Amino acid sequence: MNEELARLLPPPPERDVPPGRLSHHKERLMRLIDEGRPDAASTTPADPAAAAAAAAAAAADDRDAAVRGPRPRRPRPALWMPAAALALAGALTAGLVTTMDSGLGVQTSDGETAVVLLDRIAEVAADTEVTPVRDDQFVYVKSLSAGAEAKDENSVFVPGKPHEREAWLPQEPGPVKQVGLHYEGGGYVPVRELLPPGSPGTPAGIDRPTYKWLASLPTDPDRLLDRLSRLTRTFEGQEKDQAVFDKIGELLGTSVMPPRTAAALYEAAARIPGVTRIENAVDPAGRHGVGIRRVDGHADWATEWIFDRHSLEYIGRRSYLTADGPMGKKGTVMDESAVLERAVVDKWRERPGS
Repeated sequence: MNEELARLLPPPPERDVPPGRLSHHKERLMRLIDEGRPDAASTTPADPAAAAAAAAAAAADDRDAAVRGPRPRRPRPALWMPAAALALAGALTAGLVTTMDSGLGVQTSDGETAVVLLDRIAEVAADTEVTPVRDDQFVYVKSLSAGAEAKDENSVFVPGKPHEREAWLPQEPGPVKQVGLHYEGGGYVPVRELLPPGSPGTPAGIDRPTYKWLASLPTDPDRLLDRLSRLTRTFEGQEKDQAVFDKIGELLGTSVMPPRTAAALYEAAARIPGVTRIENAVDPAGRHGVGIRRVDGHADWATEWIFDRHSLEYIGRRSYLTADGPMGKKGTVMDESAVLERAVVDKWRERPGS
C-alpha cells in the first residue's frame, strides 16, 4: 500500500536511509492489489502556550491539504531500498521468516469492548503530566524495530530481525530540510525529504508532527477525526478508515504531545468502524499486553497497537498480512516496533540523562 500511506508532502519523499520499510511494503501491496484484483471500489489546545498558534495552524493544514490535491504516484523502481538493505535482504533466508497465525492465536472481543478499552486508555492519557516541548528542542525515541524486505520486486517478503534504533525529531515549526536523525547499525543517518529546487524545507504538519502542531488539533474527537480524514491520503483499494487508523498509530508512536491531544486521538480511534480488542498482544521486545487492531479487508493487511496491560501505556505496534498473496503468506509480519524510551532533549545526538 502507499504510505499511510504515502507522504502528503510534495513531492514524494525519499530518505538517505528510510526510517522504516512500512511505506514501501504498503505501496507494493497496493500495486499488487491494483494489478491482481479490481477492488470495489474546535476546542482550545491543552497547552496554553500553543493556543495563539492553534487557529492559524489548523487553517494552514486545511488550506495546504486542499491546495496540494492529488499527488502523482511515486515511481516504482526495481527495488526501493538502499544497497545496505538489499545486502541484508539477500542474506536472509526463508528459515528466518516469522509468521503469525490467524488472530495471533488469541481471542478478540467485539467492537464495543475495543471502544471501552480505548476510552480507558484515553482517560489515562488525559491524566498524564507532560511538560510542553519547546520549538528549539527535539523528541527522542528509542525503539526496537524491524521491517520485512524483498530481494526484488517479484520476491516474497522476509521479515527482518528486530534491531535498536534511536531517532531525534526536531520540533521547529517552520520548514526544515533535515526532518530527523537516526542512529542504527553503529552509525548516524540524517533523514531528509527530497524537495523541489528552491523549497525552504518541510513544515510541521501531519507527516512531521511537532508538539505545537499537535496542540493545534481539535480535542473534540469527532472534529479531530474529520480533520485527520481530510489530511490523510488514501489510495485505490485502501479503506479510508484504515488509512486514518494507521495515521493515528503513527502519531502516537513517534510523538510527545499534550495530554488532551493524546486522549482525543484515542477517542477518535474508538469511533473508527472495525476496531477490535486483542486480549494478548506481544511487541517485538517480547512484552505482553492488550491490543487494538483493525483489518483492511480490501488490502488483506492488519495493524495492531499494543498497550501495557496495567498502565495502559502505548508500547508498540505491528502490521502483518491477513491472507496469502504475492507478498507472502498469511500472518507474515511486515513491520513492527516497540517503544523502549521516549524523552525530550535539547540538541541533535543528545541522549536522555547525558
